[in-house]
Amino acid sequence: MPKNLVIVESPAKAKTIEKFLGKNYKVIASVGHIRDLPKSKMGIDIENDFDPKYINIRGKGPVIKEIKKLAKKSDRILLATDPDREGEAIAWHLAFLLGLDENEESRIAFNEITKEAVKNAVKNPRKLDKDLIDAQQARRILDRLVGYSISPILWRKVKKGLSAGRVQSVATKIVCDRENEIKSFIPEEYWNISADLKNSTNEIFNAKLMKYQNKELKIENGLKADKIEKDLSNSPFTVNAIEKKTKARNPNYSFTTSSMQQEAANRYNFSTKKTMIIAQQLYEGVKLSKGLIGLITYMRTDSTRISDEAREHAKEYIINEYGNDYIAIKNNVSNKKSAQDAHEAIRPSSILRTPNDLKDNLSKDQYKLYDLIWRRFVASQMAPAKFNNLSVHIKNGDYLLKANGSQLVFDGYLKVANSIQKDKILPSLNESEILECHELNKEQKFTQPPARYSEASLVKEMEEKGIGRPSTYAPTISTILSRGYVERQKKMLAPTELGFIINDIMSTYFMRIVAVDFTAEMERHFDLIENGEEQWKSIIKKFYTPFENMLEVAENALEKIDLTEPTDIDCDVCGAKMVIKHGRYGKFLACSNYPECKNTKPILKEIGVKCPNCENGQVVERRTKKYKIFYGCNEFPNCNFVSWDKPINKKCPECGSILVEGKSKNKDYYVCINKECTYKEKKGANVNEKPIEQDEKTE
Repeated sequence: MPKNLVIVESPAKAKTIEKFLGKNYKVIASVGHIRDLPKSKMGIDIENDFDPKYINIRGKGPVIKEIKKLAKKSDRILLATDPDREGEAIAWHLAFLLGLDENEESRIAFNEITKEAVKNAVKNPRKLDKDLIDAQQARRILDRLVGYSISPILWRKVKKGLSAGRVQSVATKIVCDRENEIKSFIPEEYWNISADLKNSTNEIFNAKLMKYQNKELKIENGLKADKIEKDLSNSPFTVNAIEKKTKARNPNYSFTTSSMQQEAANRYNFSTKKTMIIAQQLYEGVKLSKGLIGLITYMRTDSTRISDEAREHAKEYIINEYGNDYIAIKNNVSNKKSAQDAHEAIRPSSILRTPNDLKDNLSKDQYKLYDLIWRRFVASQMAPAKFNNLSVHIKNGDYLLKANGSQLVFDGYLKVANSIQKDKILPSLNESEILECHELNKEQKFTQPPARYSEASLVKEMEEKGIGRPSTYAPTISTILSRGYVERQKKMLAPTELGFIINDIMSTYFMRIVAVDFTAEMERHFDLIENGEEQWKSIIKKFYTPFENMLEVAENALEKIDLTEPTDIDCDVCGAKMVIKHGRYGKFLACSNYPECKNTKPILKEIGVKCPNCENGQVVERRTKKYKIFYGCNEFPNCNFVSWDKPINKKCPECGSILVEGKSKNKDYYVCINKECTYKEKKGANVNEKPIEQDEKTE
């Protein structure tokens, strides 16, 4: 029997670590938390100084039994849960169940799962960090007080199954506020004017109109644009000044959780949840020729700090691969004031494991994320890229135009970064040179409303405003989607009707809870608790008194909201009228004679296209359980037509199949749904408005 028992959180992590430690160590997984507040009740003794009433989590009995059994037979127990607040709390609960002394040096932590890091941690155990545990307790108890106090009010006043939370409600408010901005936005007209100019050697380049009488020029309407065009036509274009500068562009810092989620979303359209799942796999261990190896450092971090050891390894690698010129002269690191800096930025555990070397060992998505992490880290340790920038000022009477050119002269970190850099070369020009006007260009524009948030931009907004922490971004977005407060529309997040209703309630009766500054302030208090500068119970007490008053006001003042909407649709089971109800996946039709009749139907959104497979069906928009939109026949299951791409009212002239809206490289085209057919046509071509008839013959 091994003398040493090591307890981690996940089975995958357990396998990787056990391989490093050898036969004298047994490694077992707790599979996450083993004790928590009860689900069936508040679980906090509010009258007795907010003492939490933890219980063993239902279903964890066999795991707890096995851990206790192994612990009794072991001489030494090491708690190796994740190196953050949540991991420290899990270790504390394990210590309680096993009867370990809190002052015993039984806690080990490592930022990367490599043989060296794990063995070093085993040699240097420490006591449990009570401040870290208290910070987690403060967050857990505050979130329980908010959620378990407000949610029952929502059940009574709106409908069962709803929830509110300190972070999720603020995230919902951010999405709702943006939607209100979009709805209230009034476009303003403006015009851009530029000139295609020709130098003495007949080389043409473009210059943009910037100023009038040395002041920024704003062209509000067509009349003003016409006057300026006339003025420009009546005066010569003369090169007034030429400015040449060499500018350096620095690489980005190594990834934090948030920047990794944003980059993975922008490059590969990964959801925040998917990114974290893949990162967890890379951290816990991937099977290589030498066995399971952790490929990246811990993936929940808000720090851009890099260890001295990792920096030295990067320097050595860069010199060997690219030469001394590519080494960064100064350290590229900068942490925000709000960063906890508990551990490093996300980086590869070994820079020598290049993405290409691991391609055969990783899944397609694992490779994509690892490649992003590896390149970002290596680039962050490299020299800046250098550009020769040329700025040409061109006078025309009282008007000033400007042309900019840029040429890469040293690629620096761009040698590694996945970044395409195109030079913009201006022709040879001399000061006082008179240029010929080849063409004047006028373009009418209108100001655009702010864009809806994507998952990535919402994470960025939450991070910038201090809402949540790296471990909460992905779960928060998953929660507001699963509750039906927010939905995905063309990869962007839009509030649902239910989301607006809940946000209105929260903003009216719990304004302080959904205030961004309050949520950010609480995060700062948690950090102070972690640093031993505040006591968690005093923070909870300070919060609870005004919160209790909010609950009382909401309970008395909030009237019951009926989300049911009547319709003229007859139930095809009992004949009663159907009503519209709100469910987890949006609105649906239900019989008004419920519970006697339990007939329900989905509400289908027709897109005005007749089904190409059957005679009677219409193509409708549907959603998967993960809210991804697809298109199918409303006669399903009698007709099984389905398409991920949106069909249009036009047949393919080559094979007779239906055309659909293209995606990615084909986004500006309509393409044939038949994968064996290569036909495509530019969008904007005449589309047959007549629905497709099934008896039409294909030419």
